[in-house]
Amino acid sequence: MHDHHPAAADACVEELRAALAAHGITLPSLGLDVPTFASPYPTRPLIALVTCNLLTARALTAALRKGAA
Repeated sequence: MHDHHPAAADACVEELRAALAAHGITLPSLGLDVPTFASPYPTRPLIALVTCNLLTARALTAALRKGAA
């Protein structure tokens, strides 16, 4: 399955959701950016991370720093 396929994008979102959950992080707005699927040109779908509160942003920062160490 190639990166332009909606099922690949869905799978990517779910993998990201699971990886974040493993660190106790939930991004309620995490999902596919629907307008990218409406493009008449072949584009790679975008994943919408959208917004989060300060507590979630700090948890995400800590998880990324831990993973980078």
